[in-house]
Amino acid sequence: MKTIETKIITAEVARLCIEAATYIEEDVFNCLKKAFNSENGLAKSILQQIILNDELAFKENIPMCQDTGITIVFVEIGNEVFINGDIYEAINNGVKEGYINGYLRKSVVKSPLNRINTQDNTPAIIHIKHTLGDKLKITVCPKGAGSENMSRVKMLVPADGINGIKKFVIDTIVEAGGRACPPLVVGVGIGGDLEKSALIAKEALTRPIDDESEDLDAKKLEHELFEEINNLDIGPMGLHGKTTCLAVKVNLFPCHIASLPVAVNLQCHASRHKVVILWLYIIQRISTF
Repeated sequence: MKTIETKIITAEVARLCIEAATYIEEDVFNCLKKAFNSENGLAKSILQQIILNDELAFKENIPMCQDTGITIVFVEIGNEVFINGDIYEAINNGVKEGYINGYLRKSVVKSPLNRINTQDNTPAIIHIKHTLGDKLKITVCPKGAGSENMSRVKMLVPADGINGIKKFVIDTIVEAGGRACPPLVVGVGIGGDLEKSALIAKEALTRPIDDESEDLDAKKLEHELFEEINNLDIGPMGLHGKTTCLAVKVNLFPCHIASLPVAVNLQCHASRHKVVILWLYIIQRISTF
C-alpha cells in the first residue's frame, strides 16, 4: 500500500489549474498550425490571431482566455494507493489555491438560483474511478461556459441509428455556430444512460488530439463526422472556413436495448486539460509545449 499525502494532491491540482489555463497542449497547438496552413482569407487571419494569443499566453504566463472555466477533475485511484485524508477537500483546496494564486477568473456561483460567487472557483466537479495499480492519475479540465452552454444530450431510440446520431451531432454544431469558439474539439458519448453519455462525452475531450477510437465503428464515425463538420463552412470563430473542428472523439458504452443516449460536449480551440500521475516518491507531470 502506497500513501499519497493530500498536501501533494493539493499542490499538483493548483499547478495544473494554472498550467491548463496558460499553456496549450502541444498536439492541439500543432493542429491549429496545420489548420492555419490549409486556410485562406479571414479564416487564416483568425487562426493566426489564435496562435499568436497562445504563444503570448505561454510567454507571459497569462491565461489563453478570460473565461478560465469551471474546474472538472477526473481522478483514477489505484487499489494499492492510500490517500492520507479527504481527496475531495484536497482537490478543492488545490483549485482554490490555483485560481487565487494564479489570478484566474473565479466563475463559480454557490447556487444556480442566487448566483452568489464563491470567490475561489470551488467546488470543482470531481469524477473518481477506481482502478488497479499503485498510481493516482489526476486530469484537470477547465471548462468555459461558451462551449459548455452549446453542448447537448438527447435520448434517441435505436431506430434512429447512425444517421440519427450524425444528424444530432451536426445539428448541435450548426446551432452552436461561433458561440462555442471554433475550431472545436467535439466529444461524443454514445450509450449508457442520460448521465453516462454526458460523462463519456466529456471524458472524450481529454483524449490526445491525434488519437482514434480502438472501436472500429466509433473510429469510422469519428472520421465521417470530422469531414461533415468541416464541410459546414462555419469555420474559425463562426466566420466561415474549412476548419470548424480540430477533432471528433467518440466514446461508447453499453446501453439498454430500447435506448440510444447521445451526448455532444463541445470544447473550444484552447482544448484545456492537464494531467499528472502520482505514486510514492515519483511525480510524472504530463505537460507539453
